[in-house]
Amino acid sequence: MRLGFSYVGLIYLVMLFVPNIIWAKHQPRDYEKYVGHENKLLLAFERVGEVLVSAIALVFTDFNPRSCHLWLLWLGISFALMVLYEIFWVRYFRSEKTMADFYSSILKVPVAGATLPVAAFFLLGVYGCNFPMILSSVILGIGHIGIHLAHRKEVCGKLPEDFAKAVK
Repeated sequence: MRLGFSYVGLIYLVMLFVPNIIWAKHQPRDYEKYVGHENKLLLAFERVGEVLVSAIALVFTDFNPRSCHLWLLWLGISFALMVLYEIFWVRYFRSEKTMADFYSSILKVPVAGATLPVAAFFLLGVYGCNFPMILSSVILGIGHIGIHLAHRKEVCGKLPEDFAKAVK
């Protein structure tokens, strides 16, 4: 692990934060009704994971591209997940902005708005051989994906079909 500035980490964070800033003005109808029911433990995992992932993404140069080798495949897949995350947001902003739209899947990825960035940062950690990023993205995933799945279950009365099949 090498300390220093990661421009890749900055790009990922911009890709993460810009849609969320826009979303703050375009939240789904009845969103506030569900926020109060969040599991406090999952919320703690989410907050800790957010801070760790954000900081680690910026302070390690491990995420900047190195010489061309097979490991770049991990970076490419990770970046593709972030692009898919952006597509999720475009689709959401063009929708009627319902809770079901917000917790929808994309390409069979359940609760895509939560799952895609977590998976992207996890793979970024794999690419950079950066255990703190891998661990932080797992912590973030437990909280963020857990909260989104709970909201999705509350809104739709069931877990996303893809997730329900995976846990059986």
